[in-house]
Amino acid sequence: MINVAAIRMQQFGVQFYQASLTASDIDKLVRFEVLSYGDSSQPPVRGGKPRPGATPSKVNWDLLERRIASSEKAYQRQIIRRKIDELVQYYEQCRQARDLPSIPGAVIISCDEKLNFQASGDDGRVGILKVPEREGILRAIDGQHRLLALHADIDRFAGEEFSVPAIIFDRLPEDHVVQMFVTINAKHTRLNASHLVSLSGRQLYRDEALATGHDIVRALNDREDSPLYDEIKLLGVGTGRVAQAPLAQELKKLFAAEAFGQGRKGEAFREESRKFFVNYLKQVAQVFNAAWNGRKYSIKSAAALRAFIRVAPDVVKRLDQEHADRTDFRAIGRVIAPWGRRIGALRFETEGAWKRQGTTVDSLARELKLALEYPEGAGV
Repeated sequence: MINVAAIRMQQFGVQFYQASLTASDIDKLVRFEVLSYGDSSQPPVRGGKPRPGATPSKVNWDLLERRIASSEKAYQRQIIRRKIDELVQYYEQCRQARDLPSIPGAVIISCDEKLNFQASGDDGRVGILKVPEREGILRAIDGQHRLLALHADIDRFAGEEFSVPAIIFDRLPEDHVVQMFVTINAKHTRLNASHLVSLSGRQLYRDEALATGHDIVRALNDREDSPLYDEIKLLGVGTGRVAQAPLAQELKKLFAAEAFGQGRKGEAFREESRKFFVNYLKQVAQVFNAAWNGRKYSIKSAAALRAFIRVAPDVVKRLDQEHADRTDFRAIGRVIAPWGRRIGALRFETEGAWKRQGTTVDSLARELKLALEYPEGAGV
């Protein structure tokens, strides 16, 4: 038996449990299946192979497809390849940024066998749910894509404490399972893009630091003179390869800490920050030209871009010391020129120093700051 923390609940005479399952519990106990219509040749996954030149998938589809069963008695639709890929990217974004949970909402699961609930204390609703430790004993009613993405990405969660909220039904009749599945999935409310943009910007968030961060990220993605033009995956969707949230959160921390100056000086920089960051990253792209325009480098990864953002206050400080305009393209280039000599494009080669040194945001930021402080290598 596997013991999980749970709350026993009742609705209209129906008993079910709200439980906390670990990622390993999900991996072991949940079976994934799709309706086959009796055609054994029908693949369980919908969506063709990626086009040549497309971003390589982080999902091992050969292994994942072996985990998905097909059955005439199943009720789930084919798995959508694009949806799994996008969820895995989102999970990785949450893991790196550490600002949002990957699966904040409960998945809905039915158990094939009787569950035992042991109440703890005087409150008969709270206790321990005992789930038979048998592979595939749980079936997903709602959330199969979220759980499959977790299964596909679970190796990257090693050493992490990761809990999945779940609603578990005890031996729910088959017709009730299908009815619940159809009710949940029959209608979807889609939000248009403009509404989503307003929610992620100033209209919902009155946090000026976060709003400034969003404005900068949008400028980096939308301005044609930006080196990241149309390369940022805004709102978690689109063709871009760079995640929006880690960049916006890194910027928020800097502006919340008034890293670019206090009072009027800081307020003035907020207004010109979009121009600064576009010119700053344009110069980064020039200094590390081979890495920025090459395919085998990690310079456009979340970790690298966050490190460049993190040292931006040091770049601004040097510009102030030289009495230069903070947004001046050439002045920014002079300040960060030592990076080309001291660090170089090979530092970002995915199969080279990037992997050997186990690069993190902190370690790369330290190197960049050190190169600014000692441009000729003195004192090292």
